Amino acid sequence: MQARAARPEDLDDLVHLSMEARKETGVGAQLCTDDAERLRRQLGAFLAVDGGLVLVGTIDDQPAGLLLARLVGPSLFSDSASLALEALYVMRTARRRGLGHVLVATAAEAAEQHGAAEVYAAPLPGARGMQRFLARLGFAPAAAYRVAGTAALQRRLAHDATAGTGARRPGTRGLEDLIARRRQAREARQPLEEQTASLSVQVNPTVALRRTSPSSRGIW
Repeated sequence: MQARAARPEDLDDLVHLSMEARKETGVGAQLCTDDAERLRRQLGAFLAVDGGLVLVGTIDDQPAGLLLARLVGPSLFSDSASLALEALYVMRTARRRGLGHVLVATAAEAAEQHGAAEVYAAPLPGARGMQRFLARLGFAPAAAYRVAGTAALQRRLAHDATAGTGARRPGTRGLEDLIARRRQAREARQPLEEQTASLSVQVNPTVALRRTSPSSRGIW
């Protein structure tokens, strides 16, 4: 069992492994394309890109897993380098034998050699097995991703741009009135609350304790 740097002649095996990974997950469309030739070109580009790390995991010299990562930085927003783990997959028939650990260990060695102080991983939503695997290795939450459909985002931007020209958004007036009414109610209650507070200091503490309403107890 070993992990080694992928070579151009491994592309067919990498495409096969990627397609198998797509079949297994419920978020396959987010994982990779189902067009084998397009996927081959993308993996070839990943192999050739500066900072790209593509590992093939083998058992008895047969490809059974892959790891894709990128060395990132130093950059405009960071003065240190890091390793971004893009994909990690081990075939179902080869699991629970330590190949995933071997792949990650090899990637960690590459990170150390290139001065990357941290390794980041962004498993896809719904990839629970990968989430658990990374958690066992000590990966902790570092940030939260948010996603928006391009068309929906453009509609919202157009709506906000229109609202910014001076047109009042629907419902804005009603919300402002509600806030104003609540503020007035608080101001009206304040003198009464101050009077109540001044009287409460004259009450015997044991009496006050008996009169405490059950509804005032904290509820989890």
